[in-house]
Amino acid sequence: MPENEKQLKTALYIRLSREDGDKAESLSVANQRMQLMEFVNSHADLYPYDTYIDDGYTGTDFNRPAFRRMLEDIEAGNIQCVLVKDLSRLGRNMPEVSKYTGEYFPYKKVRFIAINDLVDRDYLDIDPGEDMLIDFKNMCNGFYPKDISQKVRSTFRSKQNSGQFIGAFASYGYVKSAADHNKLEIDSCAAAVVRRIFDMYSKGIGQNTIARILNEEGVPCPSEYKKQCGLNYHNSNRLEGTSYWTYSTIRNILRNEIYTGNMVQNKSFRYMCKKNAISLPREKWIVVENTHTPVIDRETWDKVQNLLKRNTRQTGLTNNVHLFAGYLKCGDCGRAMVKIRRKGKILFNCGSYNRYGKEFCTMHSITEEELEEIILDDLNLIIRSVQDIERIVREENQRQNKARFDSSRDISRYQAEIDLLKKRKEHAYEDYADGLITREEYRQYRDKYERQIEAAGAEIEKRNRLKARMPDHNPWMERLLSHRKLDHLDRDIVVEMLSMIYVYEDNTIKIVYNFSEELEALRGREPGRD
Repeated sequence: MPENEKQLKTALYIRLSREDGDKAESLSVANQRMQLMEFVNSHADLYPYDTYIDDGYTGTDFNRPAFRRMLEDIEAGNIQCVLVKDLSRLGRNMPEVSKYTGEYFPYKKVRFIAINDLVDRDYLDIDPGEDMLIDFKNMCNGFYPKDISQKVRSTFRSKQNSGQFIGAFASYGYVKSAADHNKLEIDSCAAAVVRRIFDMYSKGIGQNTIARILNEEGVPCPSEYKKQCGLNYHNSNRLEGTSYWTYSTIRNILRNEIYTGNMVQNKSFRYMCKKNAISLPREKWIVVENTHTPVIDRETWDKVQNLLKRNTRQTGLTNNVHLFAGYLKCGDCGRAMVKIRRKGKILFNCGSYNRYGKEFCTMHSITEEELEEIILDDLNLIIRSVQDIERIVREENQRQNKARFDSSRDISRYQAEIDLLKKRKEHAYEDYADGLITREEYRQYRDKYERQIEAAGAEIEKRNRLKARMPDHNPWMERLLSHRKLDHLDRDIVVEMLSMIYVYEDNTIKIVYNFSEELEALRGREPGRD
């Protein structure tokens, strides 16, 4: 209790945050507490009511637990003076700090003291000059977190561009390497669940159904799994108390490119010192390829992304998705075909006709049995017509390897040419500096060498683009080779082989395969089969 009624009950407020660039040596909690106590003990008119400590809280946000508790004590009339080491301890947000020092504290008849800034503001004696000093210091203090934030952001961006992981928690299916926290390693247990999710979806099982299956089996959802692994993880998008799989969780996993071995970061942006982040468009993302071991192979990834784009109705636990869901369109109006059951048979009609009538399109009717037979025969015809597939694959790979080798050799030659031209450019400058050639002659040499360097650089860039377009193998040939002869169609074969089927009113059908362009290039024809 105060020794006399004239002593002011004083709140000793302490704040420390590495985000603001605070240095632990001079601004530690212990050092602040010691300085504040020394000040109180040396001033007979002050009495230490309580100490309020916000350790690890930024000065740009005033929603701090100890600060809020101090305000509650002020409202209750328990505090008559607020003491801080300097103005930056109160905060680094100029408008907010000015509001408290210039309006709130005087209104509540609370004296405010910032020791190192020589601020002692008593509501009974307001000095306009002191207000200006406080505002100026607040403005300067506000620069620090912005400067630090910019430097931290620059460091993070550099790491992201080099393919280093900078997140606090690895994506479900991965863990941060114990040897290097900027690298990812596969978590075998979670990765097996991820592979299963991709496999189920590619077979036509819907995202809600996948979530329900995992929940029924008691598989912990990603946030719950992280907690079970001892990680202090909190998902702000998940409702408090839930620990189950949801549609959005499954969808996020199916769309997460990190499972292909590519590091994908910078998907959102947070303004300096602000809490809320905004999503960035795809072109702003930072994607670095092949930085870690993939959980999902590229073929499975592409298949699933194709299915997600189609937005087809998927299977439930008891109902199966029809074989051609998402792959049938009316060749005349372009609308998706719809499934109709008639006399125990499954037929497909034009969606426009089915919904709006014959004024908009005609029936374009075909049975599932007829369509399956046509496509099965056509696929087997393709397999038979491609003579000696092993030889084609071998010759194609040899051709690509030779082209890749030639491009690498050309790149080395052009790079050596660039190095030589740079040396010649340097020699020309030395000759000019030594007075052996005139300024005009030097400019002519310089411009010529720069044009030649630019041309060689363009050739290198062209060959790099050529190499990037060359696949390491011919997946469509390998798929055909693996099948040899098809006895029946299933959903996997449809997703793997087909791009789209167009049904026309004159009973013709156009089948576009995923490998149509490559196949027709070999045949010297236009893509698509009628």
